[in-house]
Amino acid sequence: MAVFTELARHEVEAFVAHLNAGELIELAPIGAGIENTNYFVTTGSGRWVLTVFERLSREQLPFYLRLMQHLARRGAPVPEPRADAAGELVHSLRGKPAALCTRLPGRHIDAPGVAHCAALGRTLAALHAAAADFALVQPNLRGLAWWQTVAPQLRAFLDDAALQLLDDEMVFQQQLAASAAYAGLPRAAVHADLFRDNVLFDGDAGEHLSGCIDFYFAGVDTLLFDLAVCVNDWCIADDAGRIDEARASALLGAYGEQRALTAAEHRLFPALLRAAALRFWLSRLADRHLPRAAALLQPKDPRHFERLLRERAAQPWHPRC
Repeated sequence: MAVFTELARHEVEAFVAHLNAGELIELAPIGAGIENTNYFVTTGSGRWVLTVFERLSREQLPFYLRLMQHLARRGAPVPEPRADAAGELVHSLRGKPAALCTRLPGRHIDAPGVAHCAALGRTLAALHAAAADFALVQPNLRGLAWWQTVAPQLRAFLDDAALQLLDDEMVFQQQLAASAAYAGLPRAAVHADLFRDNVLFDGDAGEHLSGCIDFYFAGVDTLLFDLAVCVNDWCIADDAGRIDEARASALLGAYGEQRALTAAEHRLFPALLRAAALRFWLSRLADRHLPRAAALLQPKDPRHFERLLRERAAQPWHPRC
């Protein structure tokens, strides 16, 4: 959990007034997240999420915010950023870039079932379809180039077995990225971090997907990577990281009803599951061993994704649909 920039009420009052978002009623810090500072904000015009960006630059932010605006305006369950009178989506607080976005209803599901996974698959396919004509281009900033940069910084913190795993996987992923089959995979702007805590559900049975949030790791990447990230988090059967066939089939089956996977995507899915596991193993290692100061901070255990990466390499898994 993290709050890097502690805001005073009067600062937020001036901020929402500048955006003509109504009078400030309530302000509460959000403990979730380890990248940015977030507050729940209630004003006379509605409920919002205020984000102060701690790593992303002002120049990078239009991609994320315009993507959210693009998807929301196409009916996707995505927060919509609030523009100022000039139409700008990137604002400032404490000399840092900031944004105000609509707060979506619902709650996170810690233990998703088949129906939740099917709902996610349908929504993810709709997000990919809606993003197909998004004009801005920015690579996944936590992709291979970032792995190559951060991996050497983490070597001193790993034991021999983990070092061997890291070295072997980096070679594998670099060879994959250089292959013609990988170059031909369908691509678009993807969320790239659609974990359970970034998806909201509401309704009487709690199975209506009401929101996909936190797009600040989004980037242009393969659609298959986005799917692999979801399967690695939503469809885990046990602590070892084995895949729950029923949930994975529900997720990918619902996705495939709107966009069938290509033959190359079927073939490369095991490799992308490994890529997704590596990405989050490295980021959790970095959060733990290369941390930043914060008012609230609780890095997640990197060993989960180390175990998952070992499982994905040892037991390749292909979609059944």
